[in-house]
Amino acid sequence: MSAIVVGYVDKPEGWAALRRAAEEAGRRGFALILVHAPRDTAASVTATSATAGETGRLATQLAELPIEHQVRHLAEGEDFADGLISVAEQVQADMIVIGLRRRSPVGKLILGSNSQRILLDAPCPVLAVKAGETD
Repeated sequence: MSAIVVGYVDKPEGWAALRRAAEEAGRRGFALILVHAPRDTAASVTATSATAGETGRLATQLAELPIEHQVRHLAEGEDFADGLISVAEQVQADMIVIGLRRRSPVGKLILGSNSQRILLDAPCPVLAVKAGETD
């Protein structure tokens, strides 16, 4: 199965990555495998309600896609980069899509640790996208 794996967190860069991955999957006729990492929150009650809302919104977005897709949820505390790379290896992904956030001039010297690890350790090409003003 040809597939595009997208790393998703409920943030503008996550939505940008999902949108671009869906475009690529549709254009190529590939399946979309979404790897979902819940946002970290301080209180477990807040985390539970945030994850429920996030999952509902995500399910609505995915239901509208005219492509084969599936969602894989990372376990709480699981490393995002390791989980994403593991899924890409399992499905023999043709591409990984990740979102990047804007950084200050000093922050640009050091790419985010997850992003850097994914770019360096991925078993396939990686497309990194930035969130736009509409995300």
